[in-house]
Amino acid sequence: MSVDIVVPTLGESVTEATVARWLKHAGDTVAADEPIVELETDKVTVEIPAPQAGVLTDVLVEEDGTVAVGTVLGRISEGEGSAAAAKPAAAASKEEAPAPAPAAEKPAAEKPAAALAGDPLASAGPAVKKAAAEAGVSGDQIQPTGRDGRATKADVQAAAARPSTPPAAPAVPRDLAPSEERVRMSRLRKRIAERLKEAQNTAAMLTTFNEVDMTEVMAIRNEFKDSFEKRHGVKLGFMSFFVKAAIAALREVPAVNAEIDGDDIIYKNHYDIGVAVGTEQGLVVPVVRNAETMTFAEVEQTIGDFGRRARDGKLKLDELSGGTFTISNGGVYGSLMSTPILNPPQSGILGMHKIQQRPMVMPDGSIQARPMMYLALSYDHRIIDGSEAVTALVRIKEGIEDPRRLLFDM
Repeated sequence: MSVDIVVPTLGESVTEATVARWLKHAGDTVAADEPIVELETDKVTVEIPAPQAGVLTDVLVEEDGTVAVGTVLGRISEGEGSAAAAKPAAAASKEEAPAPAPAAEKPAAEKPAAALAGDPLASAGPAVKKAAAEAGVSGDQIQPTGRDGRATKADVQAAAARPSTPPAAPAVPRDLAPSEERVRMSRLRKRIAERLKEAQNTAAMLTTFNEVDMTEVMAIRNEFKDSFEKRHGVKLGFMSFFVKAAIAALREVPAVNAEIDGDDIIYKNHYDIGVAVGTEQGLVVPVVRNAETMTFAEVEQTIGDFGRRARDGKLKLDELSGGTFTISNGGVYGSLMSTPILNPPQSGILGMHKIQQRPMVMPDGSIQARPMMYLALSYDHRIIDGSEAVTALVRIKEGIEDPRRLLFDM
């Protein structure tokens, strides 16, 4: 008796993946729940476990193949085996090897309506269709951002705002010079590119800057870092201070923690803070859920765990969605100042930067060398006024320069 290895549901808005790597080969014996194949989605790498113990008898989709949810990747038969017990699909003839289940054969009930129609307007609501008709926008002009590939009114408005251009001729890969190398973009890298461009095309994005004196936070960290690590098993970093300072600012300026949904603004009453983490595959943003309920130690433990698992490709899909605000620390790479790009549908992102000693004029007129950091808050000007953005960034600055404010919620 054989069991199919099927591409599982991959999370909200994720409908397909790429076979990154087979961890087992045809003919190998596998244990139940043993990781057997890695799939790369536009968010994270996922290991698919063996549904039963036995022998991997068929590999139906080779590495780098694109698969939809529900596609059969291979089959496992009961019993023991060896490399000679089964023939890899690549070596099998078309008559001998079972054909992979194409995405089109997925039961209609399991597919999003938009995927069935091939048109983001097909399953959109009446208000969205009306907006598209009034704007003269067709489905092929829309880049959908709604659930299951559906178009939203914001997508229609963005399509209408884009200048119409004649269809571009298919791109022809150019010849490479002897010292050049062509490497296929990963699904994660392509999705990063799409989302960054989407943010620029959709949001009215502006950035406000400030600088923060890190003296007090660094003094607290130096005083308590050993006892903190001994008690909590994690180092006391700067990120927990910035998470807490950001929450205080978001409470005072709710628009920075909100998002646009069509013609509505959704104000969040919780604070799920995304923390950008760099990996070899690209940038991922795991989310610290309900960070307002966490202690400094819990924030540091959560972020540390995210960092380790992000580098190992072990993050879960549900840990990468649903954030309300993002913090990105380019300072760890030496960045002195930058303009962070929004992480849609969020309306605000804080950029931290390198700490650098600079001469500062103090209130008494003296000049002192102080550890300074530039801060950048990028925001969506459609729902956040300039005064609100500046106020939020000043509150973050105040919380870092006088951490007692964070303890007393001031």
